[in-house]
Amino acid sequence: MAGEQYLTATEGTHIERPENQCVYKIGIYGWRKRCLYLLVLLLLIILVVNLALTIWILKVMWFSPTGMGHLHVTKDGLRLEGESEFLFPLYAKEIHSRVDSSLLLQSTQNVTVNARNSEGEVTGRLKVGPQMVEVQSQKFQINSKDGKSLFTVDEEEVVVGTDSLRVTGPEGALFEHSVETPLVTADPFQDLRLESPTRSLSMDAPRGVHIKAHAGEVEALSQMDIVLHSSDGTLVLDAETVCLPKLLQGTQAASGSSQGLYEICVCPDGKLYLSVAGTGTTCQEHSHICL
Repeated sequence: MAGEQYLTATEGTHIERPENQCVYKIGIYGWRKRCLYLLVLLLLIILVVNLALTIWILKVMWFSPTGMGHLHVTKDGLRLEGESEFLFPLYAKEIHSRVDSSLLLQSTQNVTVNARNSEGEVTGRLKVGPQMVEVQSQKFQINSKDGKSLFTVDEEEVVVGTDSLRVTGPEGALFEHSVETPLVTADPFQDLRLESPTRSLSMDAPRGVHIKAHAGEVEALSQMDIVLHSSDGTLVLDAETVCLPKLLQGTQAASGSSQGLYEICVCPDGKLYLSVAGTGTTCQEHSHICL
């Protein structure tokens, strides 16, 4: 290790310095300096390009202090103006339109709305497809604007809460099983028709069945038999005229003048036939019609 020499001299004394003293230069020189300047210039260019791209993206995406483009951030949530396209599922607590416009959900395949519980399981689903609308839920209910239940469907029954159920199809309503209702009526000036094409038609009520036609006829047609049965009462035909136009006519009685009057006779098996009226009864117990 070379030692240092400290030289002191008085004023007026001349000291000669060594001729072979080494001088070291501090800094970057040559090609290293040029490379450093080139790197700094390149970084500056990249910075300017990034700043220009950032400004261009902000301008194209319509960034503003209130939001981005048609999407605005308000105190009530997010407000989206115009049409929007979502490529992935949308999760929201509430979706509603403006006061002066309607809400439109549109898809090329189907629109599906799911309701999930805290565990992520689907508890309700509404799927609108190209061919059908499917609702998956334990109970489906439609209410009026005042909260009145209009239509309710669950696993046990279907409830119609309106004052009347109107079926406007040309074929009417088809019920594969029994129907329970307090009233069946047709539109004004329209006929009411109850029909069973291949089976029987039965109307039962614990306190009677009332059939009324205020401005028309009541007609019952059957391919086989029409049975009017009362288990605990009488069968009353209350009218000004009771017509049985196709009753068979029996033999004329020997005594008395009929004067165009006839008597209705009943066979033991319940068959009815006409017999020309006489002074006494003209019904024969062993008439050829009853045989």
